[in-house]
Amino acid sequence: MKKIHKTQEKLLDILKSNIDDPLTIRELATLVGEQSPGVIHHHLVQLEKKGYLKRNPNNPKDYTIIDSGEKLVVYINKYGIAQCGPNGLMIEDNVIDRIPIASSLLKFSSSEAFIVEARGDSMQPKIHSGDIVIGKKQNFAENNDIVICSYHDEVMIKQIRKTDNGFVLYSFNHEKYIPRLVEIEDLRIEGIVKNILHYD
Repeated sequence: MKKIHKTQEKLLDILKSNIDDPLTIRELATLVGEQSPGVIHHHLVQLEKKGYLKRNPNNPKDYTIIDSGEKLVVYINKYGIAQCGPNGLMIEDNVIDRIPIASSLLKFSSSEAFIVEARGDSMQPKIHSGDIVIGKKQNFAENNDIVICSYHDEVMIKQIRKTDNGFVLYSFNHEKYIPRLVEIEDLRIEGIVKNILHYD
């Protein structure tokens, strides 16, 4: 990696020590002893260009520290709970936590990743209540993809198939849950399920 300015070294140390509770640019400026947030932004851009940092352009507090050119751990935003059956809770619009995930679990950019916690039994045996579900943000899906989707006031994890009349949402727990036909305009795809972390 390229050599960096002393201010950039200090910034990098601060970012590493606060990775589980990211700071704003103004907060970083205060800790570095710099009055201008614009100067901090410049140094962050330089750190990214030199390969020390990867930032999410849509969220300045979402970043990945790159050590020795390899991302070992990335922090992914957790948005809430998605239901796999009755009594699940609606996903929140705001980030409620940042979860450290081994970068090897992601086969796509961490800036496109998000996490929800599964709730319910409709997707058993593949997805269990309490599992951490890693999704890739996108608003479309192929037939038989497992999606995280919003339907009216519910956020659900379902397998999806498109028909002439809309979408059919399937559960894996066929004995307890029947397929549900929904109209295209009533369903919003939040992302595609890419990985599932089971916790006993």
